[in-house]
Amino acid sequence: MDIAFPWPVSQGEWLAWISAAATVLLGLLFLFAPRAGFRLIGLPRPADSPRALAASRASIAGFQLGLGLSALLLAQPLIYLSLGFAWAFALFGRIVSMMSDDGNGLRNWTWAAVEALLAALPLAFAFGLVA
Repeated sequence: MDIAFPWPVSQGEWLAWISAAATVLLGLLFLFAPRAGFRLIGLPRPADSPRALAASRASIAGFQLGLGLSALLLAQPLIYLSLGFAWAFALFGRIVSMMSDDGNGLRNWTWAAVEALLAALPLAFAFGLVA
């Protein structure tokens, strides 16, 4: 299998591609500027601990870049399905946190909407809801 950069041709592919590209951009932000990434999502700035920064670069940036780039480079429906499920479970985790950790604030609702959108776009394509 060749790894190329397949350009989206249908509306559904464009929607899934946009979600993958946004995932890559968020991953790049957390890889190269983790403090700015934490500020963007409303988390307190981590201590200037190399371990905390390494954990954010690995756990957040690594997964987002790996999954987003594989979706962009391979453009397969099952990879878009994985991308959609990953964002859907991120949304699920946020909702659980909002219900159990007293995190019912505007910033959490805003990011819940972003995660719902980033989940819905590739899932709509993968399930054939948008051609």
